[in-house]
Amino acid sequence: MKPDVSVVLCTYNRADLLPSALDALLTQTGDVAYEIIIVDNNSTDRTAAVVKEAASHAHGRLRYVFESRQGLSHARNRGLTTARAPIIAFSDDDVRVAADWVLQLARTFEAYPDADYVGGRVLPRWLEPPPQWLTAAHWSPLALQDYGPEPFASSRDSAICLVGANLAFRRRVFERLGGFTPELGRIKDGIGSTEDHDMQLRVWRAGMRGLYAPNIVATADVTPDRLTKSYHRRWHRGHGRHCAAMRLRELVPSDMGPMSEPRDIVSLFGSPAFVYADLLYFTRLWLGAVVRRDDSFFYANKIRHLWSYLTARRRLHAAAAKKRAVPEIAAFWREYRRKRETKALRARA
Repeated sequence: MKPDVSVVLCTYNRADLLPSALDALLTQTGDVAYEIIIVDNNSTDRTAAVVKEAASHAHGRLRYVFESRQGLSHARNRGLTTARAPIIAFSDDDVRVAADWVLQLARTFEAYPDADYVGGRVLPRWLEPPPQWLTAAHWSPLALQDYGPEPFASSRDSAICLVGANLAFRRRVFERLGGFTPELGRIKDGIGSTEDHDMQLRVWRAGMRGLYAPNIVATADVTPDRLTKSYHRRWHRGHGRHCAAMRLRELVPSDMGPMSEPRDIVSLFGSPAFVYADLLYFTRLWLGAVVRRDDSFFYANKIRHLWSYLTARRRLHAAAAKKRAVPEIAAFWREYRRKRETKALRARA
């Protein structure tokens, strides 16, 4: 039977986590026909064996594919070419979806026919008690998401990006816009990558929209290494680099208001003037928090993100200027020679 929902789960060397994620997907309630596609992204552990064991009692619902090109976008795009359903959902190997996750996805798409994608809550499962400083304000590096009990639109007018650990698209989105962008997962160590954000930007630019649906729930494991300040520092620096590659600050304001296009923006070294203003603004807030002994780490991470963004934009701007310089010099030399030859012909005449 052709499925109504295809679930794509990409994994790399996490054979120990995979069984729990698969159990949650294989024990869904409701009568929605769905398939599960596990994309093995070049694993060297027992991933293939784990999937084979799960497939033996999955009644044909579980499919295994291998993608040798490293990177989440490559793996997801491989899943897209394999998926058969009109709705394609994504989850992660460290995520446990709710028992009615597939059912709620299908019902939400049916209730909101104008929604091109939907995303829901991603709640934490702390493997160790979190430190006192790790409040909800610091959830971004953990790929957690809870915007409250009310649904809202995610669009160019309300440019709020939904996290990829609990995200589903109609097939028509990929048929129109293509797959995920692999280049956004190759900068440095990949921490803070923005493939999901880039896809949603492309959706908004195309006049399509998404929906935050709090009834679609998943739980993500938060490992001890992500509870350290050093991890959060690395994530914000990496996220700044990836956002710079997307020119995100030119497209989406810091308050997630209406999306714009980078036209007639005053820039310095490839970054708009308001990014420098934001850096000064958060520096003042950081200094004030230090003096008051408040949560200065939050503002320090804002500064890390912005500084990384500015640094990456400056490098990209310099590289682009060098590329432009060669054809500009060549064109200048051709025009110079043409005028000299014309002048010589006139002199002989």
